[in-house]
Amino acid sequence: MRYDEGVCVTTNSVEGYFAILKRGINGVYHHVSRQHLHRYLGEFDYRFNGRKVTDGERAQGALKGFEGKRLMYK
Repeated sequence: MRYDEGVCVTTNSVEGYFAILKRGINGVYHHVSRQHLHRYLGEFDYRFNGRKVTDGERAQGALKGFEGKRLMYK
């Protein structure tokens, strides 16, 4: 930890993100191809940024995605 112009600068957020990423890859996917790396990183960005969101808020966000769309049974 250091202070730069009176602001505390740490690497805790970056270390936390990579910890979530490593646990996800080792525990769920086991292998990540270079071709789809951006998709895995996008998923873990969503997980990291939404880690403090409640289940209710997450459900409301999902339901907003359905608004105005017609579901068809085929």
